[in-house]
Amino acid sequence: MGRHHEKLLNRLEGMRKGAKLTQQDLSEYAGVSRKSINAIENGVYIPSAVLALKIAKTLNCSVEEIFQLPD
Repeated sequence: MGRHHEKLLNRLEGMRKGAKLTQQDLSEYAGVSRKSINAIENGVYIPSAVLALKIAKTLNCSVEEIFQLPD
C-alpha cells in the first residue's frame, strides 16, 4: 500500500506507476492538477467520488482497487 490518510487507504502511486503514467499524465486525464494527484498519493487529500471514478477509469480498474476504508 501507499501512504495513507487516517480515513482512507490508497494504492494510487503503485497503480499509476504500474500503468506507466506520471503524476502529470494522470492529472491531465482526470482533469485536476498534478499537485492534487500528489496529495492523494501522500494521504493528504481524500478525492471526491467523481475524481475517484475518473482516476479508476483512467487506470482501467474499480475505485475499490485503488481506495479502501481502514479496518
